[in-house]
Amino acid sequence: MTPDERRSLLRRTFDAGVAAAHPAVCLPAHLPAPPKGRVIVLAAGKGGGACAEIAEKFYRETYGLGPDRLLGLAVTRHGHARPTEWIKVVEAGHPVPDAAGLQGAADTIALAESAGPDDLVLALITGGGSANWVAPADGLDLAVKQATTKALLRSGAPIDAINTVRKHLSKIKGGRLARAAHPAKVVTLAISDVPRDDPSVIASGPTVPDPSTLEDAVAALERFKVTPHPDVAKALADPANESPKPDDAAFEDAAFTVVSRPADALAAVVRTLEDAGVEVRVVGADLEGEAREVAAEHAAIVRGLTGLTKPVALVSGGELTVTIRGQNGRGGPNQEYALALVEHLRNVPDWAALAGDTDGADGGGGSPEDPAGAVVDAGTLERARAKGLDPAYFLAENDSTGFFEATGDGLHTGPTCTNVNDLRIVLVDMPG
Repeated sequence: MTPDERRSLLRRTFDAGVAAAHPAVCLPAHLPAPPKGRVIVLAAGKGGGACAEIAEKFYRETYGLGPDRLLGLAVTRHGHARPTEWIKVVEAGHPVPDAAGLQGAADTIALAESAGPDDLVLALITGGGSANWVAPADGLDLAVKQATTKALLRSGAPIDAINTVRKHLSKIKGGRLARAAHPAKVVTLAISDVPRDDPSVIASGPTVPDPSTLEDAVAALERFKVTPHPDVAKALADPANESPKPDDAAFEDAAFTVVSRPADALAAVVRTLEDAGVEVRVVGADLEGEAREVAAEHAAIVRGLTGLTKPVALVSGGELTVTIRGQNGRGGPNQEYALALVEHLRNVPDWAALAGDTDGADGGGGSPEDPAGAVVDAGTLERARAKGLDPAYFLAENDSTGFFEATGDGLHTGPTCTNVNDLRIVLVDMPG
């Protein structure tokens, strides 16, 4: 394959993985029949707008519901809204929550509390819902929660640790939305963006029992060396902020189903590559860890490949992390992984790699124009050298976005309106 052919195959493969996880594909078959009363749709996350759009169309066209029996609110990331008529869609901050998310969460709780025994509360949860639904516990304000989120993101903490803290500083997360909706029936349909598809981790589990405790939240802050604001420390010492457990009445009539998961996107990636005549080696479906360290491990595998008779692809999913040490860098774990590959595969020919977030944004400042990741190959280093750029310097500064802006290797998809975590594909096409 030529370099252009490798890049084209990588992008086509990534797009197939994203398409397999879109709400239009995975959601309709799971939507329940309406009750005697109303269907109250409460959606959140990067796919929240698309879920609301699809659910509204389904209940209008299949059951003829009108606005007297179909209503709701979706809170999604800026740039991810979809057109709806009766279910309101609000755009809010991610990964750092903002005032729009604060109001959206308050309105969501109010809608849940309005539900009666004959109503169905349909929670459509996707990755990103933790930031989009922000409802600080008593004694906390938005600025404090924003600062805590930023500190945890910079620390390199994995999503389950971040969400453990979030759930104990919230009025909506960690099962509290189900509590607000009780005694209405609650059905949650979730698109998973977390390793092992843990319902209590997806969007911080707003409709399921929370296995973590206040003590776990304190331990997470200590583990990742995040000094809590005094108001946060006070909230985490207050027993009233403990999250609902399995014996809570809120879960007596609550159901939870994962309708799409990272494994589904990974399977679509594998099929696309195999159809193209590529030998696929899945090196991890739920990888976690430092992006640059995982890249070093994958580069070592590539350097060990010999005697190839056909192209080989190393495929992985999961969510990597970045511990930020630079001062003014921009980027996310996919771009940092790709940049580290460029550094580690300096003298290896005939390879290309794509690392991207299926939601269309890898780090960034919350803009729809943020890169989804990067597509790199041996030519990336040549372009960098021509501009006098050293990958090692940009890695030290955690400025992968700056590097790829200069080399032109950024992956830009725009909002995909779904989120099943990250996909990484390293394609090797060396002569035998």
